[in-house]
Amino acid sequence: MTKKSFVTQGIQYIINPSDEIALTRALELTEKDGGSVTVINVGDNSTEATIRKALAIGATDAVRVNAAPRDAFFVAKQIAEYAGKNSFDLILCGRESIDYNGSQVPSMVAEMLSLPAVNSVKSLTIENGTATLDREIEGGKEVVTCPLPCVVSATEGMAEPRIPNMRGIMSARTKPLTVAEPVDVENMQQIVSYDKPQPRTQVKLIDAANVAALVDALHNEAKVI
Repeated sequence: MTKKSFVTQGIQYIINPSDEIALTRALELTEKDGGSVTVINVGDNSTEATIRKALAIGATDAVRVNAAPRDAFFVAKQIAEYAGKNSFDLILCGRESIDYNGSQVPSMVAEMLSLPAVNSVKSLTIENGTATLDREIEGGKEVVTCPLPCVVSATEGMAEPRIPNMRGIMSARTKPLTVAEPVDVENMQQIVSYDKPQPRTQVKLIDAANVAALVDALHNEAKVI
């Protein structure tokens, strides 16, 4: 076993939670001001069930780039390639994925499209072509204004994810799902190996009064001093 690929047997995929938040807020904006919502995913045909759930939640249409998402740069390039050829007022992404937690794709997409980007946004409103965004920062909150179009990554608090109803599930079957071929992208990363975390070792308790034993354990066993 080479351990160079993630074993997907028995895995049930879901919409990435922060992407679901972004989708819900996009739907709320279009319900208020009009417009449409396109969802885009980079993956093979096994991801179409997940895409259909996004359509059932309320997205207007969907695009699947027919390629395995080998790294963040590759995914961002595919999204930017499609978005750049189409007219979008706002690109909403999840803050991070729940598999790699990299938080890289939104900023990369913005850079590739030469658009402003605001990350980890908890509140988003749009008025007269300007987005007002709230971000949590250390010790407080930051309020940012940004002209459209722009790229925004969503985090908890921006919207409450929706559960698709029967009408949405039925309509999702007939909504457009376009399959696009990927563009060539330089391979920027290589997986060396996957492995499980090392099992936790047994806790060793040392009496607080026995300083010599504590120092010895930190020096000779933990090797941190």
